Amino acid sequence: MTLEEELDQIFAARDRDNMQPTIDALLRILDSHPRNARALYEVGGAYDTGGHGETARSFYEEALAEGLDGDLLRRCYVQYGSTLRNLGEYERSREVFRAAREAFPDSPSLGVFEALTLQAAGEPNASVASLLDVIVAHVETPDIDRYKAAITANATAIRGQTTPLSR
Repeated sequence: MTLEEELDQIFAARDRDNMQPTIDALLRILDSHPRNARALYEVGGAYDTGGHGETARSFYEEALAEGLDGDLLRRCYVQYGSTLRNLGEYERSREVFRAAREAFPDSPSLGVFEALTLQAAGEPNASVASLLDVIVAHVETPDIDRYKAAITANATAIRGQTTPLSR
């Protein structure tokens, strides 16, 4: 079994209500592959899911330093930025999401979790406007399509705190 397959298997078998067996299994992998970016990321994610954000943070930072790319990089940005938010480090979380959105401008999950950071940082208007942007960019239904211009105008108005347009 390859390292990737083993990591996939451990992830698939995790119990979100009891993350310690997953953490233990991943730490054994990490002992054999201490600089493997994905292993570091998965350990961070397991600690994060288990409610250990401060520990997760260091693993995410190491994973990023070791050179994640593609979808793993995008996922790490989501989780790392969210962990920083949960730790009350709103400005650092915003920096992570800004960098992530530059790297992955079409990712709706990054937009949603960035909006959660904005809300937690006391910027509800920016948060709602950001979510409206995600809707306009990623929700394709006849109902939303009909009102995309109005939704965009409302997002602009909410950001500027001017009177929103009804349609």
